[in-house]
Amino acid sequence: MDPLLPGIKNPDDLRQLSESQLPQVCAELRDMIISTVSHTGGHLGASLGVVELTVALHRVFHTPADKIVWDVGHQAYGHKLLTGRQDDFGTLRTRAGVSGFPKQSESEHDHFGVGHASTSISAAVGFAAARDARGEDNSVIAVIGDGALTGGLAYEGMNNAGQLNTDMIVLLNDNKMSISPNVGAISKYLTRITSGKHYNRLESDLWDMLGKVPHGSKAQKLAGRIKESLKQLVVPNILFEELGFKYFGPLDGHDLPLITKTLQAVKLLKGPILIHVITKKGKGYRFAEEDGARYHGVGKFDKAEGIKVVSSGKPSYTDVFGDTLHQLANADPRIHAITAAMPTGTGLSRLKDSFPTRFHDVGIAEGHAITFAAGLASAGQRPVVAVYSTFLQRAVDMVIHDVALQKLPVVFAIDRAGVVGEDGPTHHGVFDLTFLRMVPNMVVMAPRDEDQLRHMLATGLARTDGPSSLRYPRGSGPGVAMEGDPAPIPIGIAETLADGNDLAILAVGSMVHSALDAARNLAMDGVSAEVVDMRFIKPLDEALLTDIWSRFKRVVTVEENALAGGFGAAVLEWAASRGDSPGPRVLTLGIPDEFQEHASRNQLLESMGLTGEGISKKIQSVFYHSERGSQAQSAS
Repeated sequence: MDPLLPGIKNPDDLRQLSESQLPQVCAELRDMIISTVSHTGGHLGASLGVVELTVALHRVFHTPADKIVWDVGHQAYGHKLLTGRQDDFGTLRTRAGVSGFPKQSESEHDHFGVGHASTSISAAVGFAAARDARGEDNSVIAVIGDGALTGGLAYEGMNNAGQLNTDMIVLLNDNKMSISPNVGAISKYLTRITSGKHYNRLESDLWDMLGKVPHGSKAQKLAGRIKESLKQLVVPNILFEELGFKYFGPLDGHDLPLITKTLQAVKLLKGPILIHVITKKGKGYRFAEEDGARYHGVGKFDKAEGIKVVSSGKPSYTDVFGDTLHQLANADPRIHAITAAMPTGTGLSRLKDSFPTRFHDVGIAEGHAITFAAGLASAGQRPVVAVYSTFLQRAVDMVIHDVALQKLPVVFAIDRAGVVGEDGPTHHGVFDLTFLRMVPNMVVMAPRDEDQLRHMLATGLARTDGPSSLRYPRGSGPGVAMEGDPAPIPIGIAETLADGNDLAILAVGSMVHSALDAARNLAMDGVSAEVVDMRFIKPLDEALLTDIWSRFKRVVTVEENALAGGFGAAVLEWAASRGDSPGPRVLTLGIPDEFQEHASRNQLLESMGLTGEGISKKIQSVFYHSERGSQAQSAS
């Protein structure tokens, strides 16, 4: 049997195939997704689960005229393969290759750039309102998972859609998973809908009755109306109906003919429509079906044997955080851990098992997580919010208004800070130092290694007069020994790690060891660099900075954060506030003022000059090559 997928260069080619050929297309899509992701890594389970939905969408709707808005984008690999990116799909998530998420600049079929959850309905309402304003009649479809329905933004969008009564379709892909299994009342609500045995039996009986009534007769039409009326009584779908959506489902999301016919029918209806489909995350790949959480986002793996867990010998920052918090929670019953649908990703699985009443997974609801933490803190508890840097961005107002303004002792443990690699610009965590540094009452810390992370977590939990944050990168640290119990360190006190005479390098967090490498490189060229681990971005160690300003003519700041408003900016602000002599020349190194694309973490750091070699070269270029050139001009 000849393969069909290579002949599909765009959705028009898919629509030329017969229905009998579509199962083969689905099988080939799954095989290509599995084969590619096994070599590149990526989001596997979600894309495998929506293959039939993706084929049905592109059979019925005509992009780019019709607008398909994917939520998060974890499930969009099949969409990419059907919209002209097969030849380049092997470059998935590699530098200058195909993005792991829908991206407007990549294809005219990617209508909205995504990467964070719960955004699709709001964006789709925007597309629908723009269409209505222009007097056009194209279709607008939001594809959203049940996990994303734990985010309040989804309901804000639905509320607005119901108010506008605009024509749009929400395709709810219900697989009982986001990254980890879904939690909360919404998950239970959807389960009630999909496990309605009474309705399923009623439906079967009614269809049997309808089959015995002459086709097209008044009796059959009456029986059909009775069926729909009874369905409204038995199926608990009132939430969607009350928000203004006509509800259809639940349907088998892997029954391609059924989904296709349903989409063809509802695209002719007016007003907001919600189609509820049930799918299996990881469908078609045994390993992914059996372990949806592990096969959500994967690195390279053996396609035939699945993921093999290989220890690097060094614990990740995430693991160190989780183990330390577990240890501290064992000693202090006031400690609570909070996550927004990421118990495994943030290292909280062990604490979850040991202290279930003090572990809280609130779903994809970062804003609620932080205000919930504020409530806990107000009631005398010690909450720790474990969250990726890129997702904390979604709740800045709650950090300011609900926590910091009230001086509540909430600890923010910020994982994946800095560039995260192949997930790209939607997931790089390069703004947290900037937006946290501006918040009054906030202490901002960045550990240089795993052991310091332990002590900074203890420092945050020991503080009682306001919130604290510590940020740490993806992956493992340098592998330092971790001995003794975690203990608080003095707030706002830096640590000098290497003495020097010619210049001072002030570094924070993941850049401290790169700064030490840079100092060693400079020493080989006869430049003596003092290296300081500042440890605290807020408050700064002003006594140490005063000493540095008195002894050096050249100072370098290094951070894995946006330069705009970050650690280097804090140092410059401090220097400007002194109001005395100009002081040393200051070179600030960090993330430039542009979004960084997807590539490996090492490639990104090298491209920005944030490795030991890159830092030393930049110092030589700015301070020594340029100064020598200026001296030569003066002499002439």
